[in-house]
Amino acid sequence: MTKINKSNILYLDKYLNEKRGDNMGMSETLKAISDPARREILEMLKEGKKTAGEIASRFDLTGATVSYHLSTLKKAGLIAETKYKKYIFYELNISVFEEVLIWIKGLGGNFDEKN
Repeated sequence: MTKINKSNILYLDKYLNEKRGDNMGMSETLKAISDPARREILEMLKEGKKTAGEIASRFDLTGATVSYHLSTLKKAGLIAETKYKKYIFYELNISVFEEVLIWIKGLGGNFDEKN
């Protein structure tokens, strides 16, 4: 299996910048998923769209803290928001996860093979 090192991350950063057409890249994606609360939000959104209030109700965090986590995930492109009437709904942006998985698979290792 290929080891992940700084040059691999820099390559992924460049790859994601080119694929997404923005400057977020891998650094922002990794930063966003590095926090346990943000990972839990992503897990919640696997169930479907949720409002900020629905998300916040599952945490013992202030509204401002949940808002910060949602903003970080949105900035990294991991979630998208849609507005309906007076509500904002958040949902997963699966394409970013797919891009990361494609890149990791392209490192040359077959994850099904035994070392």
